[in-house]
Amino acid sequence: MIKDMTVGNPTGLIIKFAIPLLIGNLFQQLYNISDILILGRILGVNALAAAGASAPIFFTMLLITFGFTAGLCVITAQRFGAKDEEGVRRSVTHSIVASAVLCFFVTTVLCTFMHEVLRKMNTPENIMADAHTFIFTLTLGLFLIVGYNLLSGFIRALGDSKTPLYFLIFSSILNILLNLLFIYVLKMGIIGSALGTNVAMGISVICCMIYIGKKFPILKLKKEDWKLNWQFMKMHLAVAIPMSLQFSVIAIGLLIIQAVCNSFGANTIAAFTSALRIEQLSTQPLLALGIALATYSAQNYGAGQIKRIRQGVAKSSLISIGFSIFAALLVRFYGENFIDVFLKEKNDEIIQIGHDYLNISTICYIFLGQIFIFRNTLQGMGRTFVPLLACIAELVMRSFAAVYLAQHIGYLGLCYASPIAWVGAALVVSIGYAYTLRQIRQQRMYNRVKWLKHLLGFRKKEHIVQRITPDNIK
Repeated sequence: MIKDMTVGNPTGLIIKFAIPLLIGNLFQQLYNISDILILGRILGVNALAAAGASAPIFFTMLLITFGFTAGLCVITAQRFGAKDEEGVRRSVTHSIVASAVLCFFVTTVLCTFMHEVLRKMNTPENIMADAHTFIFTLTLGLFLIVGYNLLSGFIRALGDSKTPLYFLIFSSILNILLNLLFIYVLKMGIIGSALGTNVAMGISVICCMIYIGKKFPILKLKKEDWKLNWQFMKMHLAVAIPMSLQFSVIAIGLLIIQAVCNSFGANTIAAFTSALRIEQLSTQPLLALGIALATYSAQNYGAGQIKRIRQGVAKSSLISIGFSIFAALLVRFYGENFIDVFLKEKNDEIIQIGHDYLNISTICYIFLGQIFIFRNTLQGMGRTFVPLLACIAELVMRSFAAVYLAQHIGYLGLCYASPIAWVGAALVVSIGYAYTLRQIRQQRMYNRVKWLKHLLGFRKKEHIVQRITPDNIK
């Protein structure tokens, strides 16, 4: 169902929009966790380590393509907020073309250099073959993941966050069943996990296409909508490329951390992988709130409702802080029990290694939540420079901490890398958000002075310069 987020109570709209996103993200994370559970408990520690060692490469693909498609859909949401139906359709066609080009490029590069990348990441020889098989198979299905992200992004851009949830729940359940079929019944080994992901995602893409065709007449494309306009394409790329770069910078930092982690051996890889899955699951409400703000801010920016954006951000920030504290306490007290679930046989060393990371990272969940709030808001407004700057700062701090501290204090130094990066990035995006709002207020005042001079006869109308996009900022 299409939802206009430019009217109504901001807090209620954001929460209602975020809840389906949260449920969907939880199902997706539960799938990721079940995938690790199936590998660890059926195939053993080495299979778990192989998936963990190569997972950052797959995560890098996801981040780059997700950032790109999310950036494209920002323009779609802005056109919808401006009540420009033709612009919405043309945004869809331009986004499809741009995504197809990116997908072909990323798939070709990764398939060509996959083995070399795994070696550069210090992947142990005893798990190299499984790691390569796992990530190579997932890479071949990248176009399905990009297709799903783009189609669900179009649906969310029109204010509907529930329908992508239903498809995601269905896909996650199907994925788990396929993994059990391929790994446990058909004995396909680690490749069965990758195949299950690809097949389930392909079915989700088909469901999204059928649903859009039946329920969204505004997205019924016409022949003339496919005529490319390079200026319009540049408008999309001006948001999509920086957002993709932001996510790729984050991914590079994670690759560096994984490379350092791989040097500590299979047990540390297995523990670190399990701990990250727990962290990702516990922080999903923070992420869902941020994603909801991206659509909310995009629609309101398109409608010129800057005051509503400020209100939504302030309330969301308080909600994020509250949940960050709750999640941190939960993980700190029950982290050991969560890690033990991933293991076929109880291993005190792996449990302790994983719990050490969780005890350190939970301290900074508040900063991670604020990153999601301010970064997504700025991206929804089409302001990509500050989020990119924050990601670069995050990369530098995470990489330095991972390499330098790990050399001096060992594995615990690696555990401090992400928390240090979160603190630095949170400071950058929060200051950037405040500066952006100040800049917008100054531009609005500039426009009003120009208009007043025109009314008084000091300037001609054609000389009035609108310094802010869109034209109708109120």
